[in-house]
Amino acid sequence: MLIENRKVVTLEYTLTDETGDILDSSKGGDPLVYLHGEGNIIPGLEVALTGLDEGASLKVEVAPADGYGERDEELLQTVPKSSLGEEDLEVGMQFQARGPDGPVMLTVVKVLEDSVTMDANHPLAGKTLSFDVTVLAVRDATLEELTHGHVHGVGGHHH
Repeated sequence: MLIENRKVVTLEYTLTDETGDILDSSKGGDPLVYLHGEGNIIPGLEVALTGLDEGASLKVEVAPADGYGERDEELLQTVPKSSLGEEDLEVGMQFQARGPDGPVMLTVVKVLEDSVTMDANHPLAGKTLSFDVTVLAVRDATLEELTHGHVHGVGGHHH
């Protein structure tokens, strides 16, 4: 069965950045299971997988525009340290804030005596990503999965 919209796809993958550092991998763990055509994975990878069959392997490079987007320096914000109510702030800590379109993750990128600089960019924004993928399975999505826009059951969402 070929990968196309409305199919549930099970993948084994390894994700690396421009330097070859492994950022994430399903090897030795649970595979990635997603509903193709519903925006459940980054666009560049989804496009590259379209038309592949079970058992196929693929190495694909995804540019920032087709991954997590370009970095936007306007998403950096410096706030008074006292406004966070935290005493022991460290670079790399993350906070969830309410944005105009829902929750936004903020990462602490700089801590000074009285202020903290937060970054609302996705941690992988601006990075070219390389995926080494093997298609383990492709199946038809259930009506419930199509209605909800995501996979249910093993490897998917549980209600």
